[in-house]
Amino acid sequence: MIINSGKNERTLGIYVHVPFCLSKCKYCGFYSQAEGDEKKTLSSTGDKAVAASPLTVEAYMKSLLEDIEEYSRVYEDCNFIVDTVFFGGGTPSILPYEFIGEIIAALRKGFTFVKGQPEISIEANPKTLTADKLKAYREYGINRLSIGVQSFDNRMLEFLGRAHRAEDAAETFKLAREQGFDNINLDLMFGLPNQTMNSWRDSLDKVLSLKPEHLSLYSLQLEEGTELFRMFENGEFAQLSDELDRDMYHYALERLNKEGYDHYEISNWALRKDLRCRHNLKYWDLSEYLGLGPSAASYVNGVRFSEEPGFEYRENSLEDNAAELAFTALRTGEGIDRQLFCERIGVSFEDVFPDIMKRLEEHARCGRLEIDDRFIRLTEKGIDTSNQIMSLFV
Repeated sequence: MIINSGKNERTLGIYVHVPFCLSKCKYCGFYSQAEGDEKKTLSSTGDKAVAASPLTVEAYMKSLLEDIEEYSRVYEDCNFIVDTVFFGGGTPSILPYEFIGEIIAALRKGFTFVKGQPEISIEANPKTLTADKLKAYREYGINRLSIGVQSFDNRMLEFLGRAHRAEDAAETFKLAREQGFDNINLDLMFGLPNQTMNSWRDSLDKVLSLKPEHLSLYSLQLEEGTELFRMFENGEFAQLSDELDRDMYHYALERLNKEGYDHYEISNWALRKDLRCRHNLKYWDLSEYLGLGPSAASYVNGVRFSEEPGFEYRENSLEDNAAELAFTALRTGEGIDRQLFCERIGVSFEDVFPDIMKRLEEHARCGRLEIDDRFIRLTEKGIDTSNQIMSLFV
C-alpha cells in the first residue's frame, strides 16, 4: 500500500533483525547465531550475553511474518507512513534473497509506505553477496547497502573473526556498483589491538579509493559476554592506548573532511546531506520505529519495548523522552536543537534541565561545546569527552 504523506500522518521506521551469520565475530554482542551452531545463540541483554535455543531460518521466517501481520493490525489506526526499512543483524544478506523479498512484500501489504522512494537498507558481509542477490535486492526496492568491511588489513580481519578477506570487500563493492547501487555505506573499525596508525591510514586510503557515499567508523568496544572480552580477561591481548585510539579518530576526521564528507554524527559521514542514513537519524531525534525479529527494539506511541529474548517494556515519561532526545541529539553534528526539543517535548530545554544547562555552559567555557541561541553541539575537542558530557542525561 503506497500513498502520499499528509499532515495527520506519522512517519515510522521499521527495523528487521536477522540473527544469522556465517560466523560469530569475536567482538559482537548482538543477538546472532552462526551457521551450524547447534549449541547456543548469543544475545546481548544489558551487560550480559545469554544463551538461547538455536533458531532455524524456517522458524524465524514463520514468526517474523506472523509478527508483521500482528503489528499491522495493532497499529492500523495510527496513520503510520513507513519511510525507512533497515535489515540489520547478524548478517541479513545470508538469507536466500527470496526470503528478503517475502519480508518486504509482507511489510508493504501490512503497512502504508510513503510514495516515491522509501529508504530500504540491508547490511551485508562481503562473503555473502552475489550478482543474483544484488539484482534481486534492487527489484525488491532495496536502495541502500551497508557492507561490513571493518578493515583492509587481513591480520585485523582474522583477529576479529571476520569471515571475509580484504580483497572480498573491494570485489563486492565493485559488484554492487555494477548492479546499480549508488548509495553504499562501508563500516570500518579502529582502535584494534596491535593496529598501527599506518594500518589505519592504509584502510582509509583503500576505502576512499572506492568512493562510497557513506562511511561508518567505530572504535572497538569490549562487550561483556563476547569472545573478545574473554580473551582480554585471559590476558591474550592488550587494548590499544586511548591516545592512539583518539589519534586514529582525529586523523579520520581531518582526512574525510578533505575528501568532502559531511560528519553528521560521531561515527557517521555522508558525501551529501541527502545521503545520510535516514533510518538511523530516527534513533537520534526521538522519531518512532518498530523493531521486528529476535531482540529487536522499538519506540512507538511513547513506549520502548523489545522482542524476546530479553523482553523489555517501558512507558516513557516526559523526563525520559527529554533525556533521551538530549542524549542522542548530542551525537549528531547539529547537536541539541532547542526549538525542536520544545516542539517534541512541549517544554523548553532550560525548564527541563536548569542544573544541567549550567554544567553544559561550563563545558562550553572549556571549549568542549558550542552553545548559541538555538543549538548545543559538541566541538571536535568535546567529541573526545562526549561520554562524560552525555552522561549528564543518564
